Amino acid sequence: MRYLTAGESHGPQLTTILEGVPSGLAVTAQQINEELARRQKGHGRGRRMQIEKDQVQIVSGVRHGKSLGSPITLMVENRDWKHWTSIMGIEPLEDVKEEDVKRQITRPRPGHADLNGAIKYGHRDMRNVLERSSARETTVRVAAGAVAKQLLLELGIKVAGHVLEIGGVRANDPTYKTIEELQVITEQSPVRCYDVKAEKEMMAQIDLAKENGDSIGGIVEVIVCGMPAGVGSYVHYDRKLDAKIAAAMISINAFKGVEFGIGFDAARKPGSEVHDEIIWDKENGYTRRTNNLGGFEGGMTTGMPIVVRGVMKPIPTLYKPLKSVDIESKEPFAASIERSDSCAVPAASVVAEAVVAWEIAAAIVSQFGQDRMELIKDNIMKMKEYSRDF
Repeated sequence: MRYLTAGESHGPQLTTILEGVPSGLAVTAQQINEELARRQKGHGRGRRMQIEKDQVQIVSGVRHGKSLGSPITLMVENRDWKHWTSIMGIEPLEDVKEEDVKRQITRPRPGHADLNGAIKYGHRDMRNVLERSSARETTVRVAAGAVAKQLLLELGIKVAGHVLEIGGVRANDPTYKTIEELQVITEQSPVRCYDVKAEKEMMAQIDLAKENGDSIGGIVEVIVCGMPAGVGSYVHYDRKLDAKIAAAMISINAFKGVEFGIGFDAARKPGSEVHDEIIWDKENGYTRRTNNLGGFEGGMTTGMPIVVRGVMKPIPTLYKPLKSVDIESKEPFAASIERSDSCAVPAASVVAEAVVAWEIAAAIVSQFGQDRMELIKDNIMKMKEYSRDF
């Protein structure tokens, strides 16, 4: 399984093509739209979320609500495109309008891809960079993740994400008994936080950042339950599933760090307090007494819940812009201001769910039979029985 995204932030649409999705998977626009709506929520979002009410169109690979095994194409229209047709139009410009000139960007914003992307591709107008490097692209990654989450759900594997920290406000570790409980509570939270007290403090920090023309980041966590043991590989570095998930998390806009289980705290503890003791019983087979390693050993799943966290830096577009240099005049200026959020950590947790779900689904499909959902379900059931009695 793999996917490719295309489209610019203010272009006509965003598109993703999913290849390798098995046949027989239930795929509907409603399922995907529910995930797209989740991405657009969250305290601290900007005006763009009021303009774009993202709805997917499925234009290939699905017939009568079931995947065919052929490439699935998902498209999300940018409604704001009507205001950008002259600026972002496809056809060559015959007459350069004043509005087009005003919208050219020669002042790179610190923290963005603007300057590096312009140097790489030779763009003197850095709008050519920021339109694609924008987090708007994550819209169709969430759409792809929605398909992956449905695939996993049909195999008894559930994925949930939530926010642990925003702007230095850290939530208490959640005490949920089931992943469904975590989902219900965090879905009702404006910042996707399980801790009600921390939720209010997080919202206050977001409001303060907005008043100050600033932005704040945070930490999100994704949990995956129901995974069989042995998914991934210890044989080759590029087949380690935790490595693939780490790469997927870092690929999310503004993410700068990833950890599994207790993560960096493992550096501060002796081995006797880090490694998860192995236990066995007739009903569950092999499990672990703890889950400090976040569901992975040797690049493979242990059968324990996967627990992975990602660090999102503050959004670099600020309403009190940092200093930069105009690439034409080489004079210092305040960086240009583009419409932005003061905090997108709650939305980022939804994106994190999507990218983690995709990597897990891809590994499952590769390992347990690629063509038919029926075959994959049968093989996973056999694997779980084999592992329990091993």
